[in-house]
Amino acid sequence: MSFLSNLFGGESSDDEPDLETRIATLEAEAEQGDSGHRGMSLNRAGDLALQADQSERAIAFYGRAINAYLDDQHVDAARGVANKIVRVHPEAVRTQCTLIWLDLAARHMATALLHLRDYVEAAKRSNHQDLAVGQIHLMAQLAPFEEFLAAAADALDQLNRHDMADEVREFATGEESPNVIHDEQKLAEACMRAATRITAEPRD
Repeated sequence: MSFLSNLFGGESSDDEPDLETRIATLEAEAEQGDSGHRGMSLNRAGDLALQADQSERAIAFYGRAINAYLDDQHVDAARGVANKIVRVHPEAVRTQCTLIWLDLAARHMATALLHLRDYVEAAKRSNHQDLAVGQIHLMAQLAPFEEFLAAAADALDQLNRHDMADEVREFATGEESPNVIHDEQKLAEACMRAATRITAEPRD
């Protein structure tokens, strides 16, 4: 029995058909339920796959769960599943980007700054700097938070886009971005749309 199976109380490989039956049942529930219930069923299927040491399969289920939760605007649930993916696969750059967008939507600034730091580091390690530059610059154009803008500028400097970094610092100290959104609900909706777009792209 594997370490993860021991830890979570899963079955051994001899019980593989039972695992498949349980996952098939959850997938059927996901097909029949609304967005919130689809997310819960797919999240549970991911947990079962992870307990069976099928990490790639688990990540696929978790990705589908995030999409379902986003469809229903369940921000906290989507954030929770995205965090699972990052724990299983720290180099999941797009998922880390999703987390920042969801942090901004929920106005969770402390975690947004932590996830931004991790996002930049992962993007550099996996050679996804161009993706990170575009996403961070877009975040800085929309978000009205001075602390986040300062961190975004530093992140762009780390990614060797000093021109964009200077522009973002100007957003914080001088003229605001023409696309900045101050209305809390409209900003949350814009961040959710961005999270949905990045989540819909192929996973790393």
